[in-house]
Amino acid sequence: MTSIADLRRNYTLAGLSENDVLANPVQQFQRWFQEALDANLSSEANAMTLATVTPDGKPSARIVLLKGVDEQSDKQSDKQGFVFYTNYESQKGHDLAVHPQACLLFHWMELERQVRIEGVVEKVSAEETQAYFQMRPLESRIGAWASHQSTVLPSREVLETRFQELLTEYEGKDIPVPPYWGGYRVLPERMEFWQGRAGRLHDRIAYTHTAQGWRIERLSP
Repeated sequence: MTSIADLRRNYTLAGLSENDVLANPVQQFQRWFQEALDANLSSEANAMTLATVTPDGKPSARIVLLKGVDEQSDKQSDKQGFVFYTNYESQKGHDLAVHPQACLLFHWMELERQVRIEGVVEKVSAEETQAYFQMRPLESRIGAWASHQSTVLPSREVLETRFQELLTEYEGKDIPVPPYWGGYRVLPERMEFWQGRAGRLHDRIAYTHTAQGWRIERLSP
């Protein structure tokens, strides 16, 4: 059996210079994200780890999907946001209700890259949620009603029965957005771009939002 301690990979694909990155980290993210899409990665390019803090101060993390990168509704601000959707009554929903801060982490292993995003969190508007919900496949819209996310489920059969009942109930009808379901926008205060390099001398470029705009710094690996 291979020792876990012996597992390692030498990163050699590319470098990252503070002289080459864009002045706006959201635009830099969009550049890298497009490159991830173009690379046809084996995993979903928009999959990200969402880390929150529970009401009693414990860390909590899970994988969710990025569904938008956009400007904050307040056009007087130069901040932009990263949008995802979920059940507001889920574990992450309860966490964000008490501690509206989060960290997002994208890991594109084939490109030897990571992006970390830290910021405050707000709910998106009802109009934004409505527009996205109607874009979802039928099964996903029904699933949002069928699942009481993060609660104890007696059995798989209970969930599947509820799903089938709702399919019948809404056949040929518009499916409304559940009142407990919607989107969040993470407004970045700090972003870090990580590019793997040989000998573990990785490139780390950090952006910190200040009153004067984004400050760019190189961090030790």
